[in-house]
Parts: sequence; C-alpha cells; structure tokens
Amino acid sequence: MKKFALTAFASAAALSLAACGSADDASADAEADTVEMPSDDAMTDIPDPVADEDIEDAADEAAASAEEAVDAIDAAGDAASEAAADAEAAAEQATQAAEENMQ
Repeated sequence: MKKFALTAFASAAALSLAACGSADDASADAEADTVEMPSDDAMTDIPDPVADEDIEDAADEAAASAEEAVDAIDAAGDAASEAAADAEAAAEQATQAAEENMQ
C-alpha cells in the first residue's frame, strides 16, 4: 500500500510540474528573454523613494492621533464608571423603596 501511495504521489507531482510549463515546443532552448524579465521591465513598477522627513511627519501625526484616541477612551471609561455608579445608586434606592412598601 505504501508503494502504491508513493507511486501515485510521484506521478501526481510529475504531472503537476509538467503542467506548469508554457512552451509550445518542448525542444525550444531557454533564452534570457523567456526565462527572466530584462532589468528595465522589472524596475518599471517600483515606487519612488520616500523622504525621511515625510516618514517622520507621518509618525508624529500617528503618535498624536494615538494620544487623542487614548484620551477619548479614558473619557469614555470615566463616563461609563459614573453611569454604573448612578445605576447602582438608583437600584439601591428602588430596592429600599420596594422593601418599605412590603412592610
């Protein structure tokens, strides 16, 4: 069984590698034009380098934005704590009122 599985795997691998080729004629020799791109064509889509000043400005803006977000989160947390305290106080008053009405 192991030999059969190994043979099947090797056959599948060989067929998949054979399917990757795109040459119409198997006797065609590999040439530089067909194997790899000329360097000019390879470098056409490369973006221009970014100046260090632009990166520093972007980093400063990101840091300021992060600080603002942290401040907003802290304020929201404080508001949530106050709301929870108010709700707890209201629940306590409601409980006391209900206990007084039961007596």
